[in-house]
Amino acid sequence: MSTVNTRPARAGFPQAFAVFAECLLTGVWIAVAALPLVTLPAAFAAGAAHLRRHLGHEAGGVRRFAADLRAAARRGWLTGLVLWAAAALVWADLAVVRAGELPGGAFAGAVGVLALLALAVAVLRAAVAWRPGASWRALTAAGLRRTFVDPAGSLVLVCGFGVVAASWWLSPPLAAPALGVLTAASLATTHRLSD
Repeated sequence: MSTVNTRPARAGFPQAFAVFAECLLTGVWIAVAALPLVTLPAAFAAGAAHLRRHLGHEAGGVRRFAADLRAAARRGWLTGLVLWAAAALVWADLAVVRAGELPGGAFAGAVGVLALLALAVAVLRAAVAWRPGASWRALTAAGLRRTFVDPAGSLVLVCGFGVVAASWWLSPPLAAPALGVLTAASLATTHRLSD
């Protein structure tokens, strides 16, 4: 009588942990690359490209990440500028709402915050879909469509923003690796929608 081994194979854990560790390292690279602020979408694009290569067992590393960052930043900095301008506009709107100088201010503030979250999710989805030579305008439009077509995935990414913010609040250095986890979550939502 033969026995069936029902214990899980241990080979899966080291591989899964290696992917997690790569996500954390990629988050640190993204944080460093995003220090100029307008390069945030390009940093996410380079991070997503690095994680795709890692998952595909292709050669990668910091040099490939830097090359992807340079390629993505050629036009991606404009997307980053628009994102930060929208954030500044919502910040100003919230300041006016807090001052009580806007009729229906609470509703206007809530709409502004939701619009900014939708734009941030769309830009993150665009960054994950980026490939060399792709148009950021077309990617952002497609990311905005996917934001509304896949509300569950968008909610996952908004929760990911919350994890990054909570990590920053607890200890600012923890936010850097959390950016890599957010990038991996965005990759996962992209694959989930295409399946």
